[in-house]
Amino acid sequence: MPSFDVVSTVDLQEIDNAVNQARKEIGQRYDFKGTHNEIELENEAITILAADDYKLDAVVDILKGKLVRRNVSPRCLDFGKKESASAGAVRQRAAIVQGISKEKGKEIVKTIKESKLKVQAQIMDDQVRVTGKKIDDLQEVIQLLKGGDFGIELQYVNMRS
Repeated sequence: MPSFDVVSTVDLQEIDNAVNQARKEIGQRYDFKGTHNEIELENEAITILAADDYKLDAVVDILKGKLVRRNVSPRCLDFGKKESASAGAVRQRAAIVQGISKEKGKEIVKTIKESKLKVQAQIMDDQVRVTGKKIDDLQEVIQLLKGGDFGIELQYVNMRS
């Protein structure tokens, strides 16, 4: 029976490259001269430290631009709230989202069921498997999901016929 998996994964090496490029640009830009701004990649999160709110927003924009340029969706980052740091600086943490959460999985399955296509969708750990008798139905499901906004970047893998 034909099937495919809906997943949400990111290439951590590409995120590392984007962070390094952002670091380099921050070091070279004139509007950041004389202020302390840093961006650090740790395990599954990015920590941004900036001199003030304006600079923090600028650093986030630079990082998002570098991610897009490296074909990584900025939606893979879940930004936390801004926190005060020492000497009037501002800190923000962005968690790297890997996989589909249970809530998002339920939302995806509900959308597929509401479409009335003759397919079955089931949540398997951090992915959703969609099976059906016809490949055309599966392709319609992919188009349906591409049109929907689930707040995360989705990839469609393991198409089997």
